[in-house]
Amino acid sequence: MGEWTKVATERDLSDGETLRVSVSGEDVCLYRMGDRIYASQDLCTHGYASLADGYVIGENVECPMHGGMFHIPTGRAVQLPCTQDLVMYPVRTENGDIFVGTPSATQNETPGSGHDD
Repeated sequence: MGEWTKVATERDLSDGETLRVSVSGEDVCLYRMGDRIYASQDLCTHGYASLADGYVIGENVECPMHGGMFHIPTGRAVQLPCTQDLVMYPVRTENGDIFVGTPSATQNETPGSGHDD
């Protein structure tokens, strides 16, 4: 059974921004798109670069190293040189706090599940 970790508050993450946090010793990148919050592995699958240092363009994040892109809601690689998808993490919010779960934290939640309060 997976666990949930409080990683930030909603005030820490503005619309269209990223935030690097740690979950069980792994760097994770949070993204806010309107009232939805998503979480993926922070490290680009193509090169050693932090996606939290990347650029949010619409529903995509561009890697700051080589310009590859990933679709934020799904983690799908959408622009070369990136070809391997990101690992996505489930997200929930409670009373303004953001929690990220290990991928097995819940089988019914989906990444970017948004508000539960």
